[in-house]
Amino acid sequence: MTTLANRNKTALVVIDVQNGVVENAFNRNAVVANIGIAVAAARSAGVPVIWVQDLSVKEESGEQAWNIVAELEVLPQELSVHKNFRSSFEQTNLEQLLAEHGVGHLVVCGAESNNCLRHTAHSALDRGYDVTLISDAHTSNGYEWDGHEISAEQVVHEQNDNFTDYKLPGRKAEIIKAADLTFTSEIN
Repeated sequence: MTTLANRNKTALVVIDVQNGVVENAFNRNAVVANIGIAVAAARSAGVPVIWVQDLSVKEESGEQAWNIVAELEVLPQELSVHKNFRSSFEQTNLEQLLAEHGVGHLVVCGAESNNCLRHTAHSALDRGYDVTLISDAHTSNGYEWDGHEISAEQVVHEQNDNFTDYKLPGRKAEIIKAADLTFTSEIN
């Protein structure tokens, strides 16, 4: 249903599943396993997998922290985006990659739910993409702000709630569990 002309393909976008980002994240092992399920399903269906990495992690914590977690293998032919901002679209090659591959539907997963994942998903919707959030394949850390504490679990649930039955003119956002995810090469 995307508003982007001639963009009827789907891509899986895996955001910031880097050692330094998810090391202490909520439900880390289960989330990484579910991302692995999504990656395998995308590869099996011939759907492009795009790996996003936050450059600030490398600058602040070094190469090991910047690397994608060991449980997930990035294949040489898969696409990558290196970013400096919360949105994976901001001053990156993401839009160009999506246009080159005719993508109008993004399936997103990764970290952090309330930062880079949220900003990327909403930026995609603003640009006319359909977005599917894998509800059990994103994670975050809790935080304290202005005297109150927000748990990571609350952050994850709020992001899932935010994408439930969310529609915009000509495009939609939805959620799905990793086990229920199926990819087709084209969207309706």
